[in-house]
Amino acid sequence: MTHALATRMIVRRYQDLDCWKLAAQVKRKVYAILARPDVAKDFKFCEQIRESARSAPSNIAEGFGRFRPAENARFCEYAKSSLMETDNHIVDALDMAYITKDEWKELSALTNRAIGATTKYIVYLKGPGRDH
Repeated sequence: MTHALATRMIVRRYQDLDCWKLAAQVKRKVYAILARPDVAKDFKFCEQIRESARSAPSNIAEGFGRFRPAENARFCEYAKSSLMETDNHIVDALDMAYITKDEWKELSALTNRAIGATTKYIVYLKGPGRDH
């Protein structure tokens, strides 16, 4: 039983990381909002939120490809910052009436879950016994 549990915990691809999955969900939901005609007209807003939403899963993936846990953690810190920036842009979207309050609540909750999962992964990577 112990061996079975340990085997299931091995992550072989970045796509298997919960933090990456959640960040990718945030990105897809942002893309859906940007596809709305009234939102698409706001080029600067679209560019800023698109870049921050893209950055999070990209940095998690890039960090996963790094050799040392400390390097991986550094890229995950960038991802966490991008998720926080995306969350700020989501507030802007609500303020500009691009999304409803219910959409904001849902997307903000998802973004916060992604931030939490990324934070936990960073703590794991920086934990005792890791090569820093």
